[in-house]
Amino acid sequence: MDNVNKPDKNISANYVSKNAENEQEHRPDIFDRIMHIKPLSRFESFYIRNKSVLLYLFFGGLTTLVSIITFWLSDLIIKTDLNISIFENDYSVKVILTNSISWICAVLFAFFTNRIWVFNSPTDTWSGFFKQMFSFFGGRFATFLLETAILVVFVSALNFNDLVIKIIAQFVVLVSNYVISKLIVFKKSEKVIK
Repeated sequence: MDNVNKPDKNISANYVSKNAENEQEHRPDIFDRIMHIKPLSRFESFYIRNKSVLLYLFFGGLTTLVSIITFWLSDLIIKTDLNISIFENDYSVKVILTNSISWICAVLFAFFTNRIWVFNSPTDTWSGFFKQMFSFFGGRFATFLLETAILVVFVSALNFNDLVIKIIAQFVVLVSNYVISKLIVFKKSEKVIK
């Protein structure tokens, strides 16, 4: 029973040596342990080299699923629709509201999974945590506006199927969010060499 909580030295050695450039100790997480299981261990070196991208795609897929399911559920629950007329075109308030609910659920899920597993970016202080959180939400809000614009144009103005456009918009959002998270939100601080 005592061996359950002890990290496997072979797993730890693989990940510590690969993370030596970050100069921080890395404890193997659940995904590292899964990749160390015999049939999957063939792909372990590929996984180690591309861990951030692979986990981003995995959790990005789950975030997309959360977004689509909450969009669909919100669409089922919210029965009333109001239309706003701008420049002689009618725009659905319901699609904006359902997308907003979907966005909030997806961003909360994405923040914690990205922070913990994808970018492994813990903070030492509450102010560091909230700075990270607000910059994450700010970046996601920018892509939310992009997604909302895509939905309004293609669903409200051009009468495309809302779920199909939502799925297409998710791919645009997925790529944009990775770039923002990698380059801005969870950017590793560079050490000054003297």
